[in-house]
Amino acid sequence: MTSVAFLGLGVMGYPMAGHLRNKGGHDVTVYNRTKAKAEQWVAQHGGSAANTPAEAADGKDFVFSCVGNDDDLRAVTIGAEGAFQTMKKGAVFIDNTTASAEVARELAEKAVLGGFSFLDAPVSGGQAGAENGVLTVMVGGDQNAFEQAKPVIDAYARMVGLMGPAGSGQLTK
Repeated sequence: MTSVAFLGLGVMGYPMAGHLRNKGGHDVTVYNRTKAKAEQWVAQHGGSAANTPAEAADGKDFVFSCVGNDDDLRAVTIGAEGAFQTMKKGAVFIDNTTASAEVARELAEKAVLGGFSFLDAPVSGGQAGAENGVLTVMVGGDQNAFEQAKPVIDAYARMVGLMGPAGSGQLTK
């Protein structure tokens, strides 16, 4: 069992985090801006809820995010209570947000400075794909980090592929 955090429990993130817990068998801590949504997820799936992205990410092997846009992504990663503050050395941050290649490259550089990896990994398949755990995941980033993360991502995906360096997942989508 791997320790995982999931940031963002919208129409995509909520079921994706559920697959990590139920299908993947991982110990999952969730964070959502609306605390009631995180509490609802914990009541349904188990695991635990955190009050901030930094608290959720603390000590985790893998941290996932699925938020709205570049600004939301920066808020949960490098914002005042962002996950990057507490990421442990050697961990992998997997961002499933459909965002820009620019923000993906920016965050990948900051991750390297922090001693962990960042993968941009936007998903395709819509809400039904998320609910059924059959998303297609286009990943940009380091080969070693990809190989570490792929077995975990497999819990909510039918296809996971490395497209190239940081930003390549976003550019492919």
